[in-house]
Amino acid sequence: MVVSQSEPIRRMDHTLVTVGPEYAMPVLIENRVLVVVSVVIQPFTKYTRKDFFFISDCAQLLKGIIINAKRHWEMTQDKIRISRMLANITPFVPASVRNIVDKNPEMLTREKERKQVSVLFLDLEGYTKLNNTRPEAEVNEVIEKMFSSFVDPIHRSHGDINETSGDALMIIFKDHDARTNAINAVKAAFEIVDRNRVLNKSLKRFFQPIEVNIGINSGSALVGMTRFRGSLDTRMTYTASGSVTNIAARLSDHAKGGDILIGEITKEMIEGVWPCFDRGFANLKGIKEPVKIYSLLKKPVG
Repeated sequence: MVVSQSEPIRRMDHTLVTVGPEYAMPVLIENRVLVVVSVVIQPFTKYTRKDFFFISDCAQLLKGIIINAKRHWEMTQDKIRISRMLANITPFVPASVRNIVDKNPEMLTREKERKQVSVLFLDLEGYTKLNNTRPEAEVNEVIEKMFSSFVDPIHRSHGDINETSGDALMIIFKDHDARTNAINAVKAAFEIVDRNRVLNKSLKRFFQPIEVNIGINSGSALVGMTRFRGSLDTRMTYTASGSVTNIAARLSDHAKGGDILIGEITKEMIEGVWPCFDRGFANLKGIKEPVKIYSLLKKPVG
């Protein structure tokens, strides 16, 4: 802080005028002087204690403005950098990944983290037969209509559509605690089955019913971006890795006739919310040990 006394200065017309005392307060950010607040008052007057507090408040306000502007500039630079990164790989990134990164840009560079998730796989029973008996364009139109009808239930239950593959979908429920994720996954599954039942009724004059088989499994998984780098391009996906995902996929393969099969941890998570029907142990493809499974629809085996 510097206070100078009143002193004369020479104007452009060479006349002398008296300038009152000046008070200067530096604005320090990270021990560097970026701005100086300078106040000059009437000649032959004095600063009051109130004046000093007012100037100090102005300096602090200016400091806050500069800090916020600096943060905003840094965030803008980060968004520009990430946008450039995405622009290079957009042709190889699923829409779900682009939506996640748009909402949370740092996801692009963040390491995978371990989370309690529920993973839902669904696939369409009879898809192969349908593909072999009807024109490809007609089949694609029906499948798109079916999958589109599932989007709203999935989003309402806070699921992220991870991947689509022909007649299959993978959805991750990860944004809440373990029990809520499991409940959300089951809610989505029931609504998907209801939506599919309605759609089958509207298509029954043209197609045999297409059943949706669903598998849900819960547990700890590594969640985050996965990059597949080839010699010509890079593909990115946001996924949950590990046995939780593998078992969910195998449960959907094992389901028949539009059933919803769940693993033991999912069953424990939804205890008291929905009834679960014991289906014993099943040998699932690619899983060494038999897995205890439950049905939510009590569909008959075979």
